This record gives sequence, C-alpha cells and structure tokens, in this order.
Amino acid sequence: MKIGLLFGSFNPIHIGHLIIANYMANHTELDKVWLVVTPQNPLKKYGSLINTYDRLEMARLATDNADNIEVSDAELKLPQPSYTIDTLTHLKEKYPQHEFVLIMGSDNLASLHKWKNYKLILRDYRIYVYPRPGYENAELASHESVTITMTPLMELSATFIRTALAAKKNVQYFVPDAVLQFIESKNLYR
Repeated sequence: MKIGLLFGSFNPIHIGHLIIANYMANHTELDKVWLVVTPQNPLKKYGSLINTYDRLEMARLATDNADNIEVSDAELKLPQPSYTIDTLTHLKEKYPQHEFVLIMGSDNLASLHKWKNYKLILRDYRIYVYPRPGYENAELASHESVTITMTPLMELSATFIRTALAAKKNVQYFVPDAVLQFIESKNLYR
C-alpha cells in the first residue's frame, strides 16, 4: 500500500489540513494518508502547543468518518524532538509492506535543507508538495524525488485559528464541528 505521511502539530487541526489530506488521498496514486501528530517540531519554538494528546484526539475527531485518512501517533513513541528521518525509518521498519511518501507544503520544501539527514529523505522517499503562498519556486522543486501537486491553495493556518479563539471570535467552518466542540468543552486556546 502507498501511504502519504502528512506531519504536523495540528494545533488545532483545521479544514486546510483536511483538504490537503483529502486531495492527496483521492487525487494522487496514494492509497491512504496518515496524519502524523508531532509532539514538538525541532524547527519551531516550544510554547503555543497544547497537550499532545488533546491534539491527537482532535485529529481523530476530524477524521472519524474518513475512509482513507487516518491518524498516527508514531512520533509519540519516539525520542523527542521528532525528526522526520527517524520517524520515516521507524515506520519503514514497522510496516515493511508499505511504501511511504512524504507530504509537505512548498514552504517546508524551501527549508528542507535545514532538516536532519535531508539528503537521505530525498534519496529514499518520494515527496508530494502542496502549494503555499509565497513559496512557488523552491530550489528543490525540480528534484527527481519531488512531485508538485495541484492541491487547492490554502491560506488558513492554525495560528489564525488560535488567535481567533483567544479573541473569542467565531471559528465555525474553519475547524470540523467535532473539533470545535472539543475545543469549547476543554476551553482550549482561550
């Protein structure tokens, strides 16, 4: 099975994440997409992340009815901080029957050269890239391992959602209803 891995903090998961995952699962040759919840991205400052298990639960709530999108807690079982190459190696060892494809935005492709063992990632894995505003011409876009997709352009961010929630603004339709109910029930991001 060919599985796309979409890594993220999902802090919180929103419709932009789901549109990207849905596009990759249904408009490419991927069989499934796994949303890999990252406890802590080593290239991002720690601070605004809520509890990892709350983010994992929101991702599960958001994908509850999805046929070919699942949530993975693989990085929760690995040493922190989480490095993509380590997670890829772990998943390849645990699921040798699957072929894993990395899914990332063009903004991440532009900074891929800063990632741990990025040359191994480019050598051993395919990378499907979705567009992000302002990152149309990433240096690695023409690499043989990279496929630029026609995923709908999304300008929605988790930062926007968190800021809106903190300001007590309505975020209905930006996050799935079940996720919004979870956020409200736990008074998250307020």
